[in-house]
Amino acid sequence: MSSLAATLLRVLPRSPPARRSPSISHARPFAAGLNVHRDAAHNTHDTPFDFTEHNYQRIRAILKRFPKNYAASAVIPLLDLAQRQNGGWLPLSAMNKVATVLSMPPIRVYEVASFYTMFNRERIGKYNVQVCTTTPCMLRGGYDILDACKSHLGIGVGADTDDGLFHLMEVECLGACVNAPMVQINDHFYEDLTPNSVKAVLTDLKNGKHPTIGPQIDRNGCEGPKGRTTLTSPPPAPYCRDLDALKPAQQK
Repeated sequence: MSSLAATLLRVLPRSPPARRSPSISHARPFAAGLNVHRDAAHNTHDTPFDFTEHNYQRIRAILKRFPKNYAASAVIPLLDLAQRQNGGWLPLSAMNKVATVLSMPPIRVYEVASFYTMFNRERIGKYNVQVCTTTPCMLRGGYDILDACKSHLGIGVGADTDDGLFHLMEVECLGACVNAPMVQINDHFYEDLTPNSVKAVLTDLKNGKHPTIGPQIDRNGCEGPKGRTTLTSPPPAPYCRDLDALKPAQQK
């Protein structure tokens, strides 16, 4: 070290070590509830839960898909089975039962249940309304659909209606981009929505009816305006242009 550098080190005051600011979580709310468990009257270690005999038969069928020494691989389907049996959410006792059936440490089951957002560790409404607002749905009016759900149900994202029928979520892509905007309600997709048509779906569910699943407009599946096509048929021309009329102009 040079004499100049040594002198500067002795003379210049040392700045205090930088303090790290506390981290701030911006995680979006989701139906899985809290990241930690807090006992409630309806959700403790002692809350009764056991699989039905029918579901035990299903469990035996599920376990046959995996090697005996890899039974823990069935944790997701068993958690799903428990959630469906329990009205759409997983109490602590249900997760403990899954751990017992699979001979797993309970903490390993908690880790899975708290990681995947499709597992609800707090009680939610009967109909879980999941509104997609990822790019394709957003461009097609996904936030208008979300606003329509909020106003029609009278609740915000992450809340339940007072009658316990509906829970509202804002979610990422659900894989039906060509039919945007869309929502998933429990296991069913409702697609090609408008604010009025999504309100009609919610009204039907509230009245105990069964709204049409899939597109809410006059088309089948994800067919385009030119109808069905196959890999062996000539590709249809764009529906928005008359290519035959354009050819003479292009040849000039």
